[in-house]
Amino acid sequence: MQAHRIKNLFSAIARYYDFLNSLLSLRRDRSWRRETVKVSEVAPTSKVLDVCTGTGELALAYADKISAQGFVIASDFCFEMLVIGDRKVERKHRSIDTSFLAADTLILPFLDNTFDVVSVGFGIRNVSDLEMGIREMTRVAAPGGRIVILEFTQPANPLFRGLYYFYFTKILPFIGNRISGSEDDAYGYLPRSVMKFPNCDALKGIMEQCGLVDVQFYRKTFGIVAIHVGKKRETAELAVGDRL
Repeated sequence: MQAHRIKNLFSAIARYYDFLNSLLSLRRDRSWRRETVKVSEVAPTSKVLDVCTGTGELALAYADKISAQGFVIASDFCFEMLVIGDRKVERKHRSIDTSFLAADTLILPFLDNTFDVVSVGFGIRNVSDLEMGIREMTRVAAPGGRIVILEFTQPANPLFRGLYYFYFTKILPFIGNRISGSEDDAYGYLPRSVMKFPNCDALKGIMEQCGLVDVQFYRKTFGIVAIHVGKKRETAELAVGDRL
């Protein structure tokens, strides 16, 4: 799907987004974000960038662990989502330096080697060029910084996968589209995009191709989501494989 169509799709459902995420995940989305922050090894002084942030739920989960010496920047190309996220900061995180910024993940407006953690939660599969998006996230990460990706994936267990796919492709789109009033089948787009997205091992390989090292992934909730974590090299020296 083209970028402008994805932007319009998410703009239309922005005010229902958080409610439906919680409802359709049976409130598991909160624990997934907590686990993502945990494996990021974020420190109170960390500088965090959360791209494709949507309404900022993952960014604010990081902000809960950050002190006045650190900060969180949340970026997205959907203005309507950012407005909702900014309101959350006003209500709950007045003392934390948390900023929302309109930005395309493929062209991030930050200097190289800036952030200790660069994260994305349920957004990287919406980026039109997956590898370019990960490379851009890596560019703005500091040497030794972590790139963290929380995303839906395909369960490995065949029996559970069959039951889950019935819910994911039939029930979830019906409920989501009905409540949000989406005329563009926004919640039908969700399972279609997940089915096309690389599986855990393939995504790990792509992250390594983008120059990340020590890439690991953690499956959660019977494997319906996974958290991938990779590190940017401590030095600018290329690995042997990158010279070929």
